[in-house]
Amino acid sequence: MGGINAQFKLAPQMRKRYSQIKIEAQHPKKAAILALFYPDKKGKTHFLLTLRAQYNGTHSSQISFPGGKFDLHDKTLENTSLRETYEEVGIPPEEVTILKQLSNVYIPPSNFLVTPFLGFLTHTPSFIKNHEVQETISVSLSDLLSRNAISETTLSTSYAKNITVPCYVLNNYTVWGATAMILSELKDLMCKL
Repeated sequence: MGGINAQFKLAPQMRKRYSQIKIEAQHPKKAAILALFYPDKKGKTHFLLTLRAQYNGTHSSQISFPGGKFDLHDKTLENTSLRETYEEVGIPPEEVTILKQLSNVYIPPSNFLVTPFLGFLTHTPSFIKNHEVQETISVSLSDLLSRNAISETTLSTSYAKNITVPCYVLNNYTVWGATAMILSELKDLMCKL
């Protein structure tokens, strides 16, 4: 279930050019994210995305999951996902239950190999953003599972001009790249439950 085949349903064409051997040859930096699910005030399942703040970097102003670079103090990538979530949106690690590690996602422009973790809270959270996060985006799971969520868009980034990419449109945000790939794997897993 899931895996690279599920991710590639929403992968940009340029990402599909990277085989496992080619990825390993790049000696990518390690990172981790947390796909955090929680109930809203009405008991409906939601998950968290963030709009990254503007900065001079590859992923400025993009939609992402909370997460970031592995730090030696983290000991494990799961710890990285929890630490970064706490730093970025204020959710204490001890409140999160980790359910599953998903398939790694390689991000060519920044040379990161990202390990996603699926976790949940049993309560509706209050987010406290740090300087890295411009906005927190609470997305209904039912919106992700909708067939109408998948689209295609043409965009320009710091490393590519006028590229057409598959995407999700969630809460009026265009979600593409690694975040869309992770969501595609999550969606496949949820549909098979």
